[in-house]
Amino acid sequence: MKQNEAQDINTTKKLLPLILATAIFMQMLDSTVLNTSLPSIAKDLNESPLNMQNAIISYVLTLALFMPVSGFLADKFGTRKVFIVSLVLFSLGSLLCSLSPNLTFLVIARVIQGVGGSLMTPVGKLALIKTFDKSELLQAMNFAIIPALIGPVLGPLVGGYMVDYLSWHWIFLINIPIGLLGIVLGIKYMPNYTSKIIDFDFKGFLIFAAASLLLSISLEWLGNAKNITPVLMVFFAGFVFLYLYYRHAKKDENAIFPLDLFMVRTFRVGMLGNLATRLGISSIPLLIPLMVQIAYGESAVVSGWIVAPMAITSMFGKSAVIKILNVYGYRKTLMINTYIIGILICVMAIPGINTSIFWFIPLASILGFFNSIQFTAMNTISIADLRDSQTSSGNSLVSVNQQIAIGFGIAFGLIVLKLFEGDTQLIKGNVHNAFRYTFLVVGFLTILSGLVFRRLHFRDGENMKS
Repeated sequence: MKQNEAQDINTTKKLLPLILATAIFMQMLDSTVLNTSLPSIAKDLNESPLNMQNAIISYVLTLALFMPVSGFLADKFGTRKVFIVSLVLFSLGSLLCSLSPNLTFLVIARVIQGVGGSLMTPVGKLALIKTFDKSELLQAMNFAIIPALIGPVLGPLVGGYMVDYLSWHWIFLINIPIGLLGIVLGIKYMPNYTSKIIDFDFKGFLIFAAASLLLSISLEWLGNAKNITPVLMVFFAGFVFLYLYYRHAKKDENAIFPLDLFMVRTFRVGMLGNLATRLGISSIPLLIPLMVQIAYGESAVVSGWIVAPMAITSMFGKSAVIKILNVYGYRKTLMINTYIIGILICVMAIPGINTSIFWFIPLASILGFFNSIQFTAMNTISIADLRDSQTSSGNSLVSVNQQIAIGFGIAFGLIVLKLFEGDTQLIKGNVHNAFRYTFLVVGFLTILSGLVFRRLHFRDGENMKS
């Protein structure tokens, strides 16, 4: 009997990273596949491409709003049940997106997708954390997170090919077979962890959700606002709700995100570093395809191929990250790696409009390698020292933080680009110069974010080493 149980555990450990990988891949692919497809969808739905941004915003906001509930639902109903339901919702939302006759229908379908997406990755990650010992977790997370690097790269490429050779409907339909695979594997191999503590801080959830919503909306509005006063008021209101949540969490012993999480230094630094670093990194997978299409006048497919090598080099980064962390530790690795990423982004500003566009391929390839190291190291150090009682809420908050950071990063990159694009004297009538200045700003910000990791101790993360 014990031998059978041991075999079951080994099988689960082998397949659980793959199950989580299917969820991450769908979510990350879906988050980026629209970037090259929006003009085609807008034309088919008789909408302006600018209005189509609602299809992206509705999805991102839904993720940020519902991710805080993932830990509670997993503890109450079990990781397997919630994970499977989330995959069903995501696949159903994808089907409805492909059937959308108008923008309103598409936005509603994207919200359904967002509800599923807000649960499947955090819950799958929670099951991984509870299944593997800390010494095994880095390697398991390392495998599962590869799709998070491939998705943003393949998204523009897949979107470009689907639009050019099939139709935009297929960019959503490709999720369905992947979702079905995840459901079958989840039913058979996903462990169903529950918790006896199932009280839900509904008041805290509402306050935190309001803060996330207001901050996200303010950044989305900032890029198109003619009058900045209402945007700043919404932004300020977001911080007011964050303060209200802080007051609430100090009094409530069952807060959805307990303040004692931030007493754990590695969690605190990991969260801040994730937010600061992704503010720069997250905009690059969108800025490069936009630059290739707008400044260089190339097709969506060409823009996708320019960044596609990032997926291959990210694999090499994943195979190297464990050795690098074992030799140099988390503090030195994260600091130096962040500086390298920032410098690489700045270097993207060097090629002029007459330079061969393929100059960006080696740059993107090297960037993919260091990005993979960055994401793995940041994700694992954030949970390195959490107690068992903190893993559900801590894991949920890490996921929320990542999603908000990605949304902020995309919004920030586009805002900077629009500001430079509007300054005709500075760019001298050449839109490519706007992209070059944007790369410099984003790269410099990324370099500065590396200072956050100075707060780590050189021994931090040793319990995560294999």
